[in-house]
Amino acid sequence: MATCEVCGNDYDMAFEVHSQGAVHVFDSFECAITRMAPVCEHCGCRIVGHGAEYDGRWFCCAHCAREEGATRITDREVTTAGMR
Repeated sequence: MATCEVCGNDYDMAFEVHSQGAVHVFDSFECAITRMAPVCEHCGCRIVGHGAEYDGRWFCCAHCAREEGATRITDREVTTAGMR
């Protein structure tokens, strides 16, 4: 059994995440996300997907990056045929 470092649950199906030389133990993806996912610097939500980087700062989406001054970040390319 291993103990989740976020919630303290002692769980027989806990798992390890190895990141940047450290080993973390969690009992669920929810706890892993709570501890490891970065936070959007505009809206404060957890960045679970790729996110968007602007000026060395991380955002959950292009909208939030634009709200903080980015001008060329888009969610998808617009062409004459429409969205791609």
